[in-house]
Amino acid sequence: MNKTIYLAGGCFWGVQALLDRVPGVVATEVGYANGTVVNPSYEEVCTGATGAAETVFVTYDDEKITLVSLLRVLFDAIDPTTLNKQGPDIGTQYRSGIYYVDEKDKAICEEFLSRLQHAWSAPIVTEVLPLHNFYAAEEYHQKYLKKNPGGYCHIRLD
Repeated sequence: MNKTIYLAGGCFWGVQALLDRVPGVVATEVGYANGTVVNPSYEEVCTGATGAAETVFVTYDDEKITLVSLLRVLFDAIDPTTLNKQGPDIGTQYRSGIYYVDEKDKAICEEFLSRLQHAWSAPIVTEVLPLHNFYAAEEYHQKYLKKNPGGYCHIRLD
């Protein structure tokens, strides 16, 4: 059965490319989540004034991959202890977050991060919140690294 989750882990180009490689992921779309501006542009999000996080909308087949396994893939690739920063990217739009639509996913995500905390000396700052809104990013951002091999990415994809 297909389920959805919204994952933020810095620049959405790399997060999308990473998740697209995961067996059981059915579809991804990059966009802006939980901001205060309706349908913001990339330029607006980059100002930090919208409160939106660069996020990947993930549809996955939970008979092929669990939410915990999906989270493990993401958190093996990012640093959940840096606030508003991943790699060289700095700003509120680069914060890490898990935005759920199914209330049952909240406890799963919180338990995952609680267990993950044991592997880190610094506190985990990833937010776990209900999804309030999500606006698809401009078309040129969708599957950006597939369209631009060798493009910038803060996540190791090799």
